[in-house]
Amino acid sequence: MIKEFKIPELGENIHSAEIVKINVFVGSEIKKDDILFEIETDKATIEVPSDFSGIIKEIKIKEGTKANIGEVAILIEESSSEEKKESKSEEKVQVSFEIKNDEKSVFGESKAEISKSNLIDFKMPELGENIHIATISKVLVKVGERITKDQILLEAETDKATIEIPSEIDGIIKEVKILDNGKAKVGETIFVIESEEVGNSAVVVKSEEKPKIETEKQEIVAQVAESEGRKSENKIVQTDILPNRIVPASPSVRRFAREIGIEIANVRGSGPGGRISVEDVKLFAKNLNQTLTQNVTSAGNQIVGIKQEILPDFSKFGEIETQAMNNIRKKTAEHLSFAWQTIPHVTQFEKADITELEEIRKKYAKIVEKEGGKLTMTSILLKVVATAIKKFPQFNSSIDFNKKEIIFKKYFNIGIAVDTPKGLVVPVIKNVDRKSILELSVELSQISAKAKDGKLSLEDMQGGNFTISNLGGIGGTAFTPIVNSPEVAILGVSKSQIEPKFIENQFQPRLILPLSLSYDHRIIDGADGARFAKYISDVLENPFLLSL
Repeated sequence: MIKEFKIPELGENIHSAEIVKINVFVGSEIKKDDILFEIETDKATIEVPSDFSGIIKEIKIKEGTKANIGEVAILIEESSSEEKKESKSEEKVQVSFEIKNDEKSVFGESKAEISKSNLIDFKMPELGENIHIATISKVLVKVGERITKDQILLEAETDKATIEIPSEIDGIIKEVKILDNGKAKVGETIFVIESEEVGNSAVVVKSEEKPKIETEKQEIVAQVAESEGRKSENKIVQTDILPNRIVPASPSVRRFAREIGIEIANVRGSGPGGRISVEDVKLFAKNLNQTLTQNVTSAGNQIVGIKQEILPDFSKFGEIETQAMNNIRKKTAEHLSFAWQTIPHVTQFEKADITELEEIRKKYAKIVEKEGGKLTMTSILLKVVATAIKKFPQFNSSIDFNKKEIIFKKYFNIGIAVDTPKGLVVPVIKNVDRKSILELSVELSQISAKAKDGKLSLEDMQGGNFTISNLGGIGGTAFTPIVNSPEVAILGVSKSQIEPKFIENQFQPRLILPLSLSYDHRIIDGADGARFAKYISDVLENPFLLSL
């Protein structure tokens, strides 16, 4: 018999809803309570289950469209009367959760339903947007096998990736419903698992005198979390929902979570019935960020969530030599790893015609030498950059991500990356805006010598607002320098070369300096990055702009 499955009533003043996802296809065999589709109103996203078992004959709705309440969504050929009788013979029993050694019910009068046999359907989880079916490349367990939480049960292959799917519970595999190379749709039962968590969690189930319990679609596992030495009245009971749970959150909250990269199912709701608010998502994101920031180890600056690969034994392939990192190399590795993993980098490339500037530099180089310094492109760039970060204050700032604040600095200290025999160091020239290019040239020569001799003090290394890394003396046409956290930008300088430039209707040989500006995209937009790099180029091409 063909039955019409209609869009159900969703609440007062709700007359239509958007079809977010359809979980079945024509020919699918479904059971009572299987989720047919998901709909979204202005208040929540709701999973709609079937009222009966059968086979999908026709789907009249489409994802991304709206459907009215009472509209026919799916035509289902209902299963035989024997199956219906079997379904009706199942009875429900109400149970309450209790802690051992404490006769009071944890939830008072509230009740929940739980499977008496602890049999749980492990279903194919969500694999990503617009992924409804996957190929089971490998089943890693068999009937009778004891499994633990987080153990990989199977490998599923989509058109984008091969995904390992872990167990959410401890238990014993009672039934395997899929074979290697088979296909399974999202929400389809893959395994039947006899859960051990209820028995191990000090939960007592009181049941009434009824023969059977209908297994809830969302099995509830009550766990008692005890701290050593705590009294029984201080025990905390945490109710976790197993995979494929309904996440109570409005469409706007779901959209916000997607936009900031948070998986909504991982967020704990503070509202009634565990409903998730925007504040819950923000708090989860804040805690996640603090965990990533704080869990940094000295061994390679490892951050939680980033898998560290184990190196092979290289001696099998040939002769090797092992050297311990010196302190400078270790600190450099840790600091740059942290900066790279926490700052969203963007690099803007620019070129400056320094033909006239190079002539001026050579002309006045001897005057600077008499004062004990060298008039280099780096010393000129110190003055240019100080002027630029005055004009573009966001480049002279830092981000306090914990407080969600931007710190703008009113002083102008610039770090210079120096290559030394022991590794990279970044001494800082203080108050660059108050000094002449001659003074900067002398100080730069002195502090570079201290760096190469290993005589830099802690004060010499602190207080930088911006960094210049000049590799022009070595070579290269461009590179992508890493921002020196907590700064928000760094200027890379490569080797200048003669290039043809079209001037006054003809090509002329010009000395071109490549510039590479890396910046923190959390505070600096792309347009500002381009303007800053262009300003540096303009000043180098027209030094008179410094005096303006």
